[in-house]
Amino acid sequence: MFSADVYIERRKRLQTDIQSGIILFPGNEESPMNFTDNQYPFRQDSSFLYFFGLDCPGLAAVIDVDQGTECMFGDDLTVDDIVWTGPQPTLKEKCSKSGISQTAGLDKLPDVLKEAVKQGRKIHFLPQYRAENILKIQQLLSIPLSVIAEHVSEPLIKAVVAQRSTKSEREVEQIEAALEISYEMQTLAMKMSKPDIYEREVASAMEAVVLSHGMALAFPTIFSIHGETLHNHFYGNQMKAGDMAVNDSGAESPLHYASDITRTIPVSGKFSQKQKEIYTIVLNAQERAIEAVKPGVEFRDIHLLACRELASGLKDLGLMKGDIEQAVSAGAHTLFFQCGLGHMLGLDVHDMEALGEDYVGYTDTIKRNPEFGFKSLRLAKALEPGFVITVEPGIYFITELIDRWKSNQKNSQYIDYDLVETYRDFGGIRIEDDVLVTQTGHRILGRKIPKTISEVEEISSC
Repeated sequence: MFSADVYIERRKRLQTDIQSGIILFPGNEESPMNFTDNQYPFRQDSSFLYFFGLDCPGLAAVIDVDQGTECMFGDDLTVDDIVWTGPQPTLKEKCSKSGISQTAGLDKLPDVLKEAVKQGRKIHFLPQYRAENILKIQQLLSIPLSVIAEHVSEPLIKAVVAQRSTKSEREVEQIEAALEISYEMQTLAMKMSKPDIYEREVASAMEAVVLSHGMALAFPTIFSIHGETLHNHFYGNQMKAGDMAVNDSGAESPLHYASDITRTIPVSGKFSQKQKEIYTIVLNAQERAIEAVKPGVEFRDIHLLACRELASGLKDLGLMKGDIEQAVSAGAHTLFFQCGLGHMLGLDVHDMEALGEDYVGYTDTIKRNPEFGFKSLRLAKALEPGFVITVEPGIYFITELIDRWKSNQKNSQYIDYDLVETYRDFGGIRIEDDVLVTQTGHRILGRKIPKTISEVEEISSC
């Protein structure tokens, strides 16, 4: 945990922003895999972690904004529990580290909330993504399941997003602690990716690195020779010479801050000429996009900059044609780049996504573009100092998409479909780094992970 004053200050600002009512934070519970006592590794809710720092199940917190009080609800372990878990700190001992002095048993929580409802007081809560917590809200506040989403507090969402978006120096240190593990994961994968090796061997070796540091994966690793599948979690392919493997992976720091890095690896140790050409286009687009990161710049403009760079490079190869500005405006480049350039990073790898992407990445005036390729952009609004973002352009040759567009001759004035056919089995390339927006510009976080063609080839040939 951070020091207690960090959590006290965060909650104080939250109360100031919300102004009145009661704020309810249900913590996460243990989740069984296939029976009650066989559980997934516990992961606390990120907003609960942000404001309270308590990384254990069976808790709920209430902040009474009008009274200026805070109470943590939970139960101490019984002797029967301790037989299985060993001795644990008491609830009061845990809460003291978070700066909370008032505690109560979980059985007291329904009465507190029932009385608040009876008095007509506003009870603020965030969107819930776990079924058990949705059921808790139903039971505690007597709200029908079908309309719980309509009762979430927009002021609370906006207040939490405003705080969590800007990372403190200590939070950045946590992200860089996770990135130190990413360095080990990525360089190990580059060394291991050889012909005849199965993807699962590399993916499992990377997870072993994370576990050896007492940490956890920030998200299920994407490691695949089929990089054209953007979130590919299948590890059953045997790699062969000439393949490329996309390695999109990350770890959590001790306080659960995430890293998220992607590199594309030549399995034979050397890129083919064709692979070098596409890789160079992606790398150039990423470097140009990172150069543009600074306060006040709208990320959607950086996304479009990357799209133009990708389209320009593809035009140089003959895969695209015509006026680049017009081609990007028409969305022709989305045959090759179907997703957004990046997202916020923090306690969640897609930071605060559970609170709603439109609250995190957009504003009342900057709205999501619903068109294919643009609608997947998770972050569009102007950047601010303290934001930590990913920058991850890619080029992907998706055969089903190529076939559909070609049959309709979609954007044929900008795409040479005959030449695209010669890339059907190419796969995909993605390059991603984590970037801090500073007061005057940006800083790429973490130790430098091999990224240029020569750097990647050198380590991949070891």
